Amino acid sequence: MSEAANAIETWLRQWLTANGGVAGTVHSRQGDDLTLSAAVNIPPPVAAIVRVVPKGKGMAGLAFERDAPVSTCNLKTDTTGDVRPGAKAVDANAAVAIPIHDSSGQIRGVIGIAYMGERSMDDGELQRLAREAEASPLAP
Repeated sequence: MSEAANAIETWLRQWLTANGGVAGTVHSRQGDDLTLSAAVNIPPPVAAIVRVVPKGKGMAGLAFERDAPVSTCNLKTDTTGDVRPGAKAVDANAAVAIPIHDSSGQIRGVIGIAYMGERSMDDGELQRLAREAEASPLAP
């Protein structure tokens, strides 16, 4: 693992712990796709599926497309169409995918966090998570 990849995974593990998350991902932007940079507690088959995520597909791709957080109260029972079937294999319930930006405001990637138990996240919590995600090693 490269030093940069190690820094991203270390940051993700610390961020998950600080926010009560049980699983998470960091995707970096590569053109109109997102490429998996780090994953914590994501089953290997799911990590393989989300290794490359096109804009508009799944929670991360939708966060990229919409330039806004995409959340669900429960990955396993979501019926919005925002959650792809592979995500339902993650041992978690509530989740949010948050776009992060570079200094010019362009999306650099998407960070995801998942929690045990159903929960709704209000705008204040989503904004706090977004501020913290913007401080990740992926976003300068």
